[in-house]
Amino acid sequence: MKTKIIILESHDDLISVRDKLSWAKTPRILLVWPKYEKVTLRLLDLKVLQRHADSLGAQLGLVTRRAKVRRDAESLGIPVFISNASAQKDLWPDSATRTQRIPKPPRRDLRQMRDAIYEKEPAWRTSLLGRVVTFTTGVIAVLAVAGLFVPHAAVTLYPESQVLSVRIPVNASPSYESVSITGNIPAQTLSVLVDAEGSLAVTSKITLPKSKSKGIARFTNLGQDEVDIPAGTLISTVDLTRFVTLNNTRLPAGIDSFVEIRIEALEAGSQGNVEPDSISIVEGTLGLSVKVTNPNVISGGTDIKTIGATEGDRAELRVVVMEKLRRTAEMQIRAQIEDEDILLLDTLEITETLREEFSPSDGQAGTTLVLKMQVEYSARSISNADLKQLALSTLSASIPPGFFPFGEVPFKPLTNPVTDSIGFTHFELEATQITLRDIDEVKVFSIIRGQDPARAQTELMKSFALRDEPQITIRPAWWKRLPLIPFNISVELR
Repeated sequence: MKTKIIILESHDDLISVRDKLSWAKTPRILLVWPKYEKVTLRLLDLKVLQRHADSLGAQLGLVTRRAKVRRDAESLGIPVFISNASAQKDLWPDSATRTQRIPKPPRRDLRQMRDAIYEKEPAWRTSLLGRVVTFTTGVIAVLAVAGLFVPHAAVTLYPESQVLSVRIPVNASPSYESVSITGNIPAQTLSVLVDAEGSLAVTSKITLPKSKSKGIARFTNLGQDEVDIPAGTLISTVDLTRFVTLNNTRLPAGIDSFVEIRIEALEAGSQGNVEPDSISIVEGTLGLSVKVTNPNVISGGTDIKTIGATEGDRAELRVVVMEKLRRTAEMQIRAQIEDEDILLLDTLEITETLREEFSPSDGQAGTTLVLKMQVEYSARSISNADLKQLALSTLSASIPPGFFPFGEVPFKPLTNPVTDSIGFTHFELEATQITLRDIDEVKVFSIIRGQDPARAQTELMKSFALRDEPQITIRPAWWKRLPLIPFNISVELR
């Protein structure tokens, strides 16, 4: 008998397998499970596939070695084979015949049964008068319910009020960790790294060294042995004007023997011109063996006048750049805090100077002086939330009995913050709070519900200390009395 073999794949599910069955035109359909892949067909899916094969007039069989699939198939009466060849050789069991349910014919005595079960309505209920009375009663009931739940009222009361104002001495410091009712409040330390550059047109004249002074130095032996005096030996005056020998020389043996050597100033400029006998110091260990002097004037050092930056120019430019750095640091620190927070400007200071470069450097000519600086600034700030907490806690302790706080709490510093030498910042904070006389809403409901608005106003004025007449609004506007149900009345205090 012809058999349609369908090899299943791992991605097959009930829908895809059912579609494959629909294309089969043979009396037998064989589903082959893959050896190394898993097909997710449950017992219910196999039942659906079996019925679909039956509807196509075919018998369904399986080829698989999986124990669970074999058990499910055998429970449904689906033949299971080990291989395709055995499915072709072995006999397939006959498929069970499917019985068809034949519906029973409809009963024809249903009307008689209905009339026997249901009793007929009384005559008064079917009469016109009975229907009118019933309808009228229903309308009255609906109106009564609407009278209870439809009207709403809004009552605005203006109880007696008091304005509290307190002045709080505030002490802020990073050492405080939390807000205290005594006025102690934490301060946060912020730091930023800022760069700035400035330039200055230079018109000052400065003196620059041009040539070195030269002359003769006399070295005198202090001992009996010869002494080698190498080129480059440093000698100096009492005020530390230094000179250097220009050639290697041997000092003869014997006390007070001497030799004269050519020298020149270590640095150019007129400061190297010295009077006779001004040089007296031999630097290094050689000074233990010899002494030195200059029998003649040392001269030849000259200076020139040119345009260049003086110390005053550098100081002026530094002030400008430092001001720019301070403004930049303040702007960057303000960007790190909230708009309402207080920045303590007197704590804004330089913590470290990382770079300070003048161009041209000291002792060089130039018509423009440039300064580049990189500085780390730090400053302290006070959180607006902490100030608000301090104001609320202080005002809460000042509210008189029988009153409650109402609305926002405005506060502001009365004095500029000042930081002392030990790092504590002091200022005064003013906080204001409106308080209202407490009113029992349950008592309000008991007085006004079901009342005429004018009478309700009068009763409220008698029962409570109000600074103004209460306002009563009823919805719908044509309703003349306040609701009877309290949850239809809203009370607002202002």
